[in-house]
Amino acid sequence: MRVISGTARGLKLLAPEGLNTRPTTDRVKESIFNILMPYLPCENVLDLFAGSGAMGIEALSRRCNSCTFIEKDSSSFEIIHKNTEKARVLSSSKILKADSLKFLRGCKTQFDIIFLDPPYNQGLLAPVFEIISENNLLAENGVIVCETEDKGETVENDNFVCIKQAKYGKTIVSFFKKAK
Repeated sequence: MRVISGTARGLKLLAPEGLNTRPTTDRVKESIFNILMPYLPCENVLDLFAGSGAMGIEALSRRCNSCTFIEKDSSSFEIIHKNTEKARVLSSSKILKADSLKFLRGCKTQFDIIFLDPPYNQGLLAPVFEIISENNLLAENGVIVCETEDKGETVENDNFVCIKQAKYGKTIVSFFKKAK
């Protein structure tokens, strides 16, 4: 797993050990960021269920101003700290060891890009999208990038519209914007 482009291009990132996280492969990450090109750089990025922090670090490497990383697992939280230091983006990072739903409920910041890669099929997508909508956490022209498992949990929320979807092996990546 490495940073694909930008100021930290080519940097190898650490990944948490074990089966609790599924780091986004370089191929999928590169495809996601190719789709996100019209949105980059941007002001505020949220990497929810951050794992290794690879998605947020990639956004910072591509000159986004700031990224908030939310991760409740202690070992993953430490990996994010190490990876942001290695990539020299720690000063643009806010790294919180927190439950993602609790963080969202108390959050007042709007984000231009929100990365969601929750544990698969745990019933987290519906409440996450609901809270993002209720608290108006997605900026007016912002985008949510959501990774799910093929034939797994889906997003159904009238406040967001899927503008693009791509399948990479068993992973589905969906891009959402606010519904008009």
